[in-house]
Amino acid sequence: MRLLSLCRSIHITTNFTPTPFYMSMAANTATGDLISPSTTKLGWIGTGVMGSSMCSHLLKAGYAVNVFTRTQSKAQSLLSMGAHWFDSPRSVAAQSDVVFSIVGYPSDVRHVMLDPTTGALSGLRPGGVLVDMTTSDPSLAEEIHAAAASAGCFSIDAPVSGGDRGARSAFLSIFAGGEQSVVNRLTPLFDRLGRVYYMGGPGKGQFCKLGNQVTIASTMVGLCEGLIYAHKAGLDLSNYLNAISTGAAGSKSLDLYGNRILNRDFEAGFYVNHFVKDLGICLRECQNMGLALPGLALAQQLYLSLKAHGEGDLGTQALVLALERLNNISLEPTKSDSKGEKEA
Repeated sequence: MRLLSLCRSIHITTNFTPTPFYMSMAANTATGDLISPSTTKLGWIGTGVMGSSMCSHLLKAGYAVNVFTRTQSKAQSLLSMGAHWFDSPRSVAAQSDVVFSIVGYPSDVRHVMLDPTTGALSGLRPGGVLVDMTTSDPSLAEEIHAAAASAGCFSIDAPVSGGDRGARSAFLSIFAGGEQSVVNRLTPLFDRLGRVYYMGGPGKGQFCKLGNQVTIASTMVGLCEGLIYAHKAGLDLSNYLNAISTGAAGSKSLDLYGNRILNRDFEAGFYVNHFVKDLGICLRECQNMGLALPGLALAQQLYLSLKAHGEGDLGTQALVLALERLNNISLEPTKSDSKGEKEA
């Protein structure tokens, strides 16, 4: 009897199936233990103006990061910091618990996330998390969320605001949509990039970012029109900006871009091409909602004119060029201006 009891005990023991390490780690990522460099492997897709700086903060925090970008050389600075390069989003995801993406257009998001052959979701293990930080269509965020859920995974839409400076200084505003419990688990990662705001279910992060872009569009028009007006009135533009920055006209856009405009620094912290894309998404959503936002429509037309002049790769502060052309003036000091000031 003792031998029979022992055999039964052995049989019960040998029927035990251990939980794979990656599954327990992925489950912890979504629902349990804190994320940390010792327990969580990260994937990063997209190393442009914003993505490279953002990814670098995670590397500096000690996380193991797997990187994919279409041009490997663009990831060189991250590789020199210890990141590992892979040749597809799928291969990145296969070695990661949480996969971030920040790419250009919704079509890019769809490709890197959902492509059945090379997309991240096709390689992500059950319990893994996709985090798309691109400004994209809310409907696409909902689609990715549904696809991830069907695969036993999670998806968060988490577009950001703050531009290149916010990315470099880890001071971005992050608008998150999806399951709140998953967003809460990801907070140690988001904290390395800026401050996260939970906005609601799938797609709500994107809706918040689009509202952000509506606000920025009209603010940029106001900033540039104010400069055009002040110039025509004969004011010193540097003094003008200093004067209004501490009053009701002060804004983040003025702080970030006022002096860049005066210095004719149109290098992209955020590309005109991408802003036109964002405003186009905003207008489509307005049509779906039955909203009329004429300020948004005007800003989109002005930015489209920059694209028509081949200026799509400049930063959003280049809006002043469209208004200069419209008024046949330039804020750029000329030799004749300097000569006139000396004579006066």
